[in-house]
Order: sequence, then C-alpha cells, then structure tokens
Amino acid sequence: MNVVPKKSLGQNFLIDEKILNLIVSLGNINSNDIVLEVGPGTGNLTEKILKKKPKKFIVVEKDANLSMNLKKKFNKDIIVINDDILNYNQSFLYKKKIIIFGNLPYNISTQILISWIKINNLNNFCKKFILMFQKEVADRILAEFNSKKYGRISIISSWKMEIEKIIDIDPNSFFPHPKIKSTLLVFKPKNKFYKINNPKNLEHVTNIFFNQRRKMIKKPMQFLFKNYEEVAKELSLDLTLRPQNLSNLTYYKICSYYEKLFKKT
Repeated sequence: MNVVPKKSLGQNFLIDEKILNLIVSLGNINSNDIVLEVGPGTGNLTEKILKKKPKKFIVVEKDANLSMNLKKKFNKDIIVINDDILNYNQSFLYKKKIIIFGNLPYNISTQILISWIKINNLNNFCKKFILMFQKEVADRILAEFNSKKYGRISIISSWKMEIEKIIDIDPNSFFPHPKIKSTLLVFKPKNKFYKINNPKNLEHVTNIFFNQRRKMIKKPMQFLFKNYEEVAKELSLDLTLRPQNLSNLTYYKICSYYEKLFKKT
C-alpha cells in the first residue's frame, strides 16, 4: 500500500514486528472482547489484533484515504469510523468493558488521554488502554511530585488510572522515523479514586498552579481562594512551596475545596 504520511496529522506508522506483537499480547484479547483501535494508519496492528478474533472490532481513523484503504483491506472484519476520536469518545460507552489500543498523534495525545479520563464511570467502560506516546509526554505522565517533569498531566492521569511503563521504542521502529523516542504505556482504570465532582475543576486548578510553576504556591492559592490562608492551614500547606512540591492527593484535596465554593455561592 503506497501511503504518504501526513505531518499535519502526526502520522508515524509502527512497522516493527516485535513491538506490534508485544502490543497485541498486552491486550490479552479473547473472543468475547470488544476492541477499539485509535489511529490504525495502514493497519499493521489491526491485522494482528484481528487474528485474536475479538467479538467486535472498531477502528477510528481521521485520515479519509487511510479509512478507505482499511475498509478495502479488511472488508467487514472491522468497523471503520472516519473521524476524530475526540468526537466519538462518548459513543463507545458499552455495557461490556472494552480494550483500547492507540498509537496516538504526538500533537494531540494528551488531549485525547484527558478526554478519556473525564468520562464518568470510566472503570465500568474500559478494561485497559494500551497507548503509545512521545517519550517526553510519557515521562510527564509518569512523573512523581518533587521532580521537574511533574505537572498537570501527571496529576490528572494518576487520578483515575494505574499506569505502567512497558518499553521505550526507537524511531527506526516507525515509518517515517520520528526525531524522538516513543514509549508504550498501559493504563488500567481504578475502581476507587478521589471524589471530584467535575474533572474540569481539576483541569482548572492544576492549570492555575502550573502556569507559573516556578512561583510559590501562595499566588495560585490567592487566586483560587479568598480565605487562602485558612485553606492552606486546613491542608497543612506551606505557601512557600512550588507547584511541583505538592503531591497528587494534595491537588485533589485543593480541588475539593474549590468545588465547595460553588455550593456556597
């Protein structure tokens, strides 16, 4: 198949047989599973997933030409949706948990991940996500507090997900070769996680803190709370700390306080 990858869509097609086989094995797919693949491209992974004979197999491909090629190649063995996954997340809320695979476009990978995390009852919807990211992005997702790479995506990802790093992948495993390494991660939705009423509030709170990550947290606390000193005392916060010095749990607690403001107004 003669396909010219589009830079505008962040297309880098995985061609490494060993990595493709590894990804499929992580899914533990059986004949009762529903599988969703995001950005199948030329169908290299799609072909291997099909061999596991899932009950239902849906692929979402934004590129119209690739979508047409996939329909021709696999005929009725898969359901091809030619659209942006960001438009279709809520369409995959099956009663049965699904397995999601994705070699996510570098330019919108975190946006896609966060859109999934924001889905209500995620643990009832998805068994696991097997996703590939630019290594730099994966490092930020996995980062612990008190580290330079720790930030918004670290906090939001770990809120509802257990995350495991599988392997770093060299550029020569793709066509065309990206300039940087990629990383394969497995996400499993948590059954129990900190209660936050609206995920958008967690996005807002972390955005306020990490917009000025080198500043002391006194400034974002003042922005969020009129009684910021009282809130800081309640949470045992040292206002001279920097945003990266606060744990995930601390941010979830700050978000809860922020949500209480709306109930009072």
